[in-house]
Amino acid sequence: MLLPKSEWKYDIISTLFSSKFLKRDVRIDYYLPAKYSDSSDILFLLDGQDAELLHLKDTLQKLSQLKKIKSIIVIAIHANKNRMQEYGVAGKADYLKRGKKAKQFSKFIVEELIAHCSSFTGIKFTPSKTAIAGFSLSGLTAFDLAWNHSSVFESAGVFSGSFWWRKKSYEDGYTDDDRIIHQVVRKSKSAPAIKCWIQTGTKDEIADRNKNGIIDSIDDARDLILEMKQKGVPSKNIKYVEIPEGQHNQSTWSAALPLFLCWAFGNKRKVDIY
Repeated sequence: MLLPKSEWKYDIISTLFSSKFLKRDVRIDYYLPAKYSDSSDILFLLDGQDAELLHLKDTLQKLSQLKKIKSIIVIAIHANKNRMQEYGVAGKADYLKRGKKAKQFSKFIVEELIAHCSSFTGIKFTPSKTAIAGFSLSGLTAFDLAWNHSSVFESAGVFSGSFWWRKKSYEDGYTDDDRIIHQVVRKSKSAPAIKCWIQTGTKDEIADRNKNGIIDSIDDARDLILEMKQKGVPSKNIKYVEIPEGQHNQSTWSAALPLFLCWAFGNKRKVDIY
């Protein structure tokens, strides 16, 4: 039985938030269901400027109408021209010095935006009801934020994450140990209590640096999952989705979006990896 339109329809409210950490105004789009309460689940979505290309509103409405997901609020955070500097791993720029402002971006999310959004929506956010997701470089950022701030985010969604982010170029003798986020996980004292949904596509790229017949993006994702397990994250808390013919673009991510939303906010949630 479908829900009446009055219950599944979503509205979008756009605002500007002045961040002292980023020293700029940040556009925030709130995707608000017709009915929500102070117990509603929350998704922070990085690269929110791509929400239309991802068909976010239509997907939310369709899944809600079919009762596939709970009534959730999505907070879409727009990136700007500093995207390559603000996204990345907090405090650890890559070999080209990209991601130099990732630490400030992390502070912006955790120390500024959470409180602002809580006030705007009237909802007190709790980790068990709060997730963060991103695409490509913002997917790496979403994972980094969840891993280091599990008191804020219980779940992370990563679409074609830039897990290749490295501290050394190939020309300077790169090895897999130079992947930054893998080092972060490996050097953590213990695993945070988080759940992760990680997606790759078999055509995310064509590079295969170790000539094993598997593209690098898939190798990097699988290796990160192995690091997480070795650190103590239960297999049941990790969902890996590999999309045949999936590419590194919004079309593939749009097709994968319902899978993530049903995993993170479904009425019958299963998180087993396969």
